Amino acid sequence: MLMAQVSRVSMLKTGTENAVTAAVPEEQVERGMLSWLWVALVVIALDQLTKWMAESTLIEVGNYIEVMPHLNWKLAYNYGAAFSFLGDQDGWQVWFFSALAIGVSLFIVNWLRKLRKTSLWAATALALVLGGAIGNLIDRLLYGKVIDFIDVYFDIPWVMDNYHFATFNVADIAITVGAVILVFLSLFAEDSLE
Repeated sequence: MLMAQVSRVSMLKTGTENAVTAAVPEEQVERGMLSWLWVALVVIALDQLTKWMAESTLIEVGNYIEVMPHLNWKLAYNYGAAFSFLGDQDGWQVWFFSALAIGVSLFIVNWLRKLRKTSLWAATALALVLGGAIGNLIDRLLYGKVIDFIDVYFDIPWVMDNYHFATFNVADIAITVGAVILVFLSLFAEDSLE
């Protein structure tokens, strides 16, 4: 028994940890990455703070401050989902997207709870998506709309000058970065999502 532990320690020190952990039975794998919820809390705090700053500074929809070339702070309200999907409906979409965000958030928390302790990138990605979803959920529940303020614009040669991308916020950035990491992991490191 002692020899097996010494052998395992020497394997860990020599960098063959993956071979050792792969041999560990599934029921002995340490799980639970709920400690990464702090990332979601930071995203929520930054999102709500920046939305408050945007509303208090820009005051009216359409007002903008040029931050640098190709980037403005411009107040906009989104009554739908991404790219104002269903934003022109009579209000049911607020409750639909709120319920969807709550369901996705519960799913992510459960996924984090079951995630291997070694899956740091997956935990980071899930926490980013969770923080972004809750940040936008807070807006929907409090105001019936999502506050957006980041306006990126650029020229598309031979097609369009001064093209403005959809206005977005910190929560949207977190969701997008988290989703990109999850897609990358699912393509190139699928075992880290377990």
